[in-house]
Amino acid sequence: MSEHTISIPPARLHGATPTLLPAVARALLPDPLAQIGGFGRWWYEPRTAQIVLGLEAAGFLGEAAGWHANLDDCLGSVLGEDLAPLTAALARGHTAACEFRVATQDGLRWLRLAALAFDPLCPAPAVGGILADITAVKHAAMREQFSFASTQLLIGSYTLGEAVNKVIELVCKDLGWDCGMYWAAADADADGPLACIHCWSGPALEDAGASLRAGAGVTIAPGQGLIGAVWSSGQARWIEDMAGAADFLFPHYARRAGIRSGYAFPVAYDGADGGAHRPGVLVFFSCLRRQRTAQLPTLSAAIGGLIAQTAQRIAQQESIRLLAQIDVLSGLANRRHFHDLLDGACRDAVAHGTGMAMLYIDLDRFKPINDALGHEAGDAVLRQFAQRLAALTPPACQCGRVGGDEFAIFLPGVRGPGELRALAERILLAARTRFLFDGRELAISASIGVSVFPDDGAGGAELLRHADSAMYHVKRGGRNGVSFFSQGGQAAVQSALVRQLTVEADLPRALAGEQLFMQYQPVFDVAGGTVRAVEALIRWRRPNGDIVPPDVFIPIAEQSHLIVDIGRWVIRQACRDLPLMQRAGLPEVQMNVNMAALEFLNPELPEELSAIAAAAGVDTRHLCLELTEGMMMSHAEQVIPVMRALRRRGFKISVDDFGMGYSSLSRLKDLPISSLKIDRSFVDGLPVERQDCAIVQTILDIGRNMDLEVIAEGVETRAQLDHLRRLGCTLVQGYLLGRPMSLAELIGRHAGAAAT
Repeated sequence: MSEHTISIPPARLHGATPTLLPAVARALLPDPLAQIGGFGRWWYEPRTAQIVLGLEAAGFLGEAAGWHANLDDCLGSVLGEDLAPLTAALARGHTAACEFRVATQDGLRWLRLAALAFDPLCPAPAVGGILADITAVKHAAMREQFSFASTQLLIGSYTLGEAVNKVIELVCKDLGWDCGMYWAAADADADGPLACIHCWSGPALEDAGASLRAGAGVTIAPGQGLIGAVWSSGQARWIEDMAGAADFLFPHYARRAGIRSGYAFPVAYDGADGGAHRPGVLVFFSCLRRQRTAQLPTLSAAIGGLIAQTAQRIAQQESIRLLAQIDVLSGLANRRHFHDLLDGACRDAVAHGTGMAMLYIDLDRFKPINDALGHEAGDAVLRQFAQRLAALTPPACQCGRVGGDEFAIFLPGVRGPGELRALAERILLAARTRFLFDGRELAISASIGVSVFPDDGAGGAELLRHADSAMYHVKRGGRNGVSFFSQGGQAAVQSALVRQLTVEADLPRALAGEQLFMQYQPVFDVAGGTVRAVEALIRWRRPNGDIVPPDVFIPIAEQSHLIVDIGRWVIRQACRDLPLMQRAGLPEVQMNVNMAALEFLNPELPEELSAIAAAAGVDTRHLCLELTEGMMMSHAEQVIPVMRALRRRGFKISVDDFGMGYSSLSRLKDLPISSLKIDRSFVDGLPVERQDCAIVQTILDIGRNMDLEVIAEGVETRAQLDHLRRLGCTLVQGYLLGRPMSLAELIGRHAGAAAT
């Protein structure tokens, strides 16, 4: 026999029409072109329904190559629902085209049949064509289509439960499953038991779905049964006989519902930390045996990934929402969110004709804890008090942190004075109960003001204001008590206004009568161990010895325009004291003087300050004028020319409280400044608060890149100082290294000596 001789088994020829005999001969030879192209050949005679399969096409179908008497002889692996469309396509002859599925030992495969317009081996009426395996392409398209549909569902979901329910329903309807369930940790403990969180079932298992979910009320331990094993291992599992499976925990439900097969797979994703996370397990049930024909395994990774991504997105959105609404320290509603909730509650009260009450709570003797033990101790007290307050807050009520050590609660519904007073007394007791920090007991108390809607205010802002007024009535009466808003409370507010007017009237006399005096707080160069500068701070002592705090009279002076006169007094006194410091052993010390907004609106300021410095014999390069960031930006057009004129005369200019205003970097680069001061509110959080650390680092980087000195103020703990050193900040100011002191004390402590 020559190498071109074809040996055709008689069984493959018997009954074949003469038209198909050349095709039979060709079919039993390997086709290199078909093998390279990934397709197989077929020839079909519509009149007799005889078909010839090439070696490659027969392999796709799991049948013998060669002649077949009829379609039933070679299409046994085709899925039943696809058989009729395939037969109809073949009957169309030269226009035959069809996609269909076959169940093979390797699983479900997709094939595409198409007729060729011309085939020399098939004279009419036979038709020739090709059969291609399109499983990979089909799976990719299905994944893309399903991912698109799933993504549309998931993007529109606001809760994980809503998203999972939609995906379960989509899988069941599109892929032919009868019921789906989602199992996840029953509580916050990721290693705890699993529970059925979501379930969806179609008409075939409508009752069984409810039964399965009810039966799943018993939680499953990780590793227990089918679902627990999938969750623990991260590996998908098939069960072809659910009713008889030893590791399916609910076989009686499967038998009752007629469930035959099931497929479970993990919902998993790789987190930002690089670790693998498995929030839950999806399991689907069918009344049919599905393993060889199911499409779900090819999509399970995409489904699990989409749900996991949605879980991440929703968790991130929830984190963002909480950051926007929750006070991080206390865990209560922050000021803005509390105001929003309060306004909504007021609208509801108006709509339903109900009343509402407001409790405003301020902690007494809280500042000494911060001053003596640091902000860590103060934060511990605030956290513990917030927990106690939340536990005391009645249902349907809302509490929030509305200030540093100030809290508020609003109580919807009509509340009698007795009930409100009883709640206030419980809060007072909670405040008086000792707090623990670092093994130390700390004692404080609280003052509470109460206002009632609508009698004491028609809106949230008015309610808060009047409750705050009532609270200050308690403060003035000795603290540790509760007061309801009344006209008497309003009278107290008026009394405070009278005191403000008194301060305003007494300020000119203080300027003329030598009641004002100076203190100086050193700014240290911790790298060199020297006092680099001092900040001039004005103080007021009345003739009777009472000290009026600066935060009381400075705002009043700004409102009355007396701040300009006070500013001139400060600069003159600072210029008189600076030479004394320099002669006493601080030759290069710099004098930092705070300036008010109104002073920099005066174009004559550079000439006036130069004259004051010259009269005192002070070199202007030793004078640094501090302005707040907000003031510079709000009056930039008037202030910046004055600043440039001062810089030309040798004065230095520092931006005080940097980061608290609203200057843009594009404007900052044009400002004629020499230094920046990091506001104490950012230093407070060092080194614990990540945001504060990032802000401080950014300001230091800005200073270095713009050749500006950077001073950190408000340094009160060794931890803050050490962190600033690590960040490269060497100029610091704060109670840790030096409190404000008199000229004599400053010279006695620091002149000629290294900073400690």
